[in-house]
Amino acid sequence: MESVLTEAVALLDEAGAPALTFRALAQRLGGGVASIYWYVSSKEELLDRATDHVIGEVLADVEALPDSADPIDDLRAMALTLFDAIVDRPWLGAYFMRNTNVQGNSLRLYDRLGRQTLRLELSARQRFHAVSAIIGVVVGSAVDMGQEPPQEILDGATDRDEFLGRFVKAWRELDAEEFPFVHEIVDEFEGHDDVEQFRSALELTLTGLRLEAGA
Repeated sequence: MESVLTEAVALLDEAGAPALTFRALAQRLGGGVASIYWYVSSKEELLDRATDHVIGEVLADVEALPDSADPIDDLRAMALTLFDAIVDRPWLGAYFMRNTNVQGNSLRLYDRLGRQTLRLELSARQRFHAVSAIIGVVVGSAVDMGQEPPQEILDGATDRDEFLGRFVKAWRELDAEEFPFVHEIVDEFEGHDDVEQFRSALELTLTGLRLEAGA
């Protein structure tokens, strides 16, 4: 099973979920398609198990993080660890926590995040919403950042700054009364750092949690 999941993850890393077929996996393993069915019953199960295989590594990294006196600081460190993993593997975000009956490591990571909220004065509903919000910010931001850039950037015909510059120019030409917010933030949008933007979103979430807990 270990070799099956290792090769499945390699295929996902190379070209995403469309590349993961039983035929392609069997070729990498040097066997027949039928042999894959000894381990999983469907592609959906294979995707869930491959996801959990990777999340097992993330969980190990999270468990190795030192505990601090501040649960918010610990949540931040855990969130950043998960974020880094999904940025490197955008496909991971689509299947994380999809089926916790199969994804035991994902459920353990979810519980690990939730344990930090047990150190705060919150209701069960507040804890549930807090962890959901943190995962939403992490997974959503990481999947967005991990997507391939436009083909013209990949081809080297343009770079990121030049590509974004087209939108900056267009936004500056919009009517300020019709688009007051866009005019307010256009200078911030130009040359913005995606990771910094994610960290700001995470901090807003954690600050709200701290206020809600009165910590």
